[in-house]
Amino acid sequence: MSQRETILVWVSGRDHPGITAGILDIIAAAGAVVQDVEQISIRNRLTLGFAIDVPAGRDLLKDLLLFGWDHDLQVDFEVAEDSPSPAELGHVVTVLGPVLSADLLRQAAVAVADAGGNIHRILRLSRYPVFSYELVVRGADDHKLRANLLSTATRNAGLDVAVQNEGLGRRAKRLVVLDVDSTLIQDEVIDLLGEEAGVGVACHALTVRAMRGELDFEQALRQRVALLEGADEAIVDRARAKLRLTPGARTFVRTLKRLGYRTAIVSGGFTAFTDDLREKLGLDHAYANELEIVDGVLTGRVVGPVVDRARKEQLLRAVAELEDIPLEQTVAVGDGANDLDMLSIAGLGIAFNAKPVVEDAADTAVTVPYLDAILFVLGVRRLDIEAVDAEENGGEPMEYPSVDPSG
Repeated sequence: MSQRETILVWVSGRDHPGITAGILDIIAAAGAVVQDVEQISIRNRLTLGFAIDVPAGRDLLKDLLLFGWDHDLQVDFEVAEDSPSPAELGHVVTVLGPVLSADLLRQAAVAVADAGGNIHRILRLSRYPVFSYELVVRGADDHKLRANLLSTATRNAGLDVAVQNEGLGRRAKRLVVLDVDSTLIQDEVIDLLGEEAGVGVACHALTVRAMRGELDFEQALRQRVALLEGADEAIVDRARAKLRLTPGARTFVRTLKRLGYRTAIVSGGFTAFTDDLREKLGLDHAYANELEIVDGVLTGRVVGPVVDRARKEQLLRAVAELEDIPLEQTVAVGDGANDLDMLSIAGLGIAFNAKPVVEDAADTAVTVPYLDAILFVLGVRRLDIEAVDAEENGGEPMEYPSVDPSG
């Protein structure tokens, strides 16, 4: 070579130890400068790429070809004519579902391309209990990308797509605030209490309308609690014994704690349930309504202000302030209309198996029935979760929570 050039080098073949080290040894010996490098191994097949500046008079291409011959690798070259473009922050797209067929992935890729985006990198996050992939997208129009992918998810049942801005903000989340009923747990505690008190049908009808946003939440709550007037306090213990954690709940909370997140639950339910959940799961904060009980009997009233839609937002703000965490570093997860305000002010609002009005308003929606699937939206790999579980369990991976309805 008569002058200094930037060369793109691609190496592919069966992966084994020493390939990257050997190539870098050749590059270093030639006095070349590595401008960029990417490497990926799929099913023990390696793809490795370098952008290197080669000094004039140094012919390292022959040495790289010889190295490839000796190690049964394919080595290709190309002179880079264009100067590297400046660094550009784009979007991180998380695609997940029980099964991600080639056609579903194709539709997601078409949606990205139609928004002017280029998929820069793809990383598999999990293949159990759901498949999930993280796509780094550059150059896309923000509004069109989100609209295209939302439309793609809407057309395909079982496909969830989350779009977040790339950058430190996405990786700086420090507080997760969860709704409880139909989010952390599979049940509505007021309905369980209603069943134990013999007013289950009337109670559930009000719950459904309140969660859809058809009734004022506080009014509906007071009406349902009034149905419990005169019931023995023993119904609380019986209802609490029936609680079912959402599959993946224990894994979700356990992993968040390992990552250093603070955790809180804010519930339109009752402290008799949330206090127990806080203790069992090791949560940092728990807020809910308090049932009034006098002489062992429910009065049909609640004590103090009701934890409604506005109160949930206030509590998220209060916990964030108490923990000295900016709102943009918070995540809120919920399913009902009374979660809308806290979802809207959080740095990331996630609708989890939510009502349509909530899905439409949240930053992203997760419809698979596993709470720990939210970890994939946060960029956590299933492999990392299982490795730590196995380490803490004496080398044996913990039984996956979705197998056990208790979470």
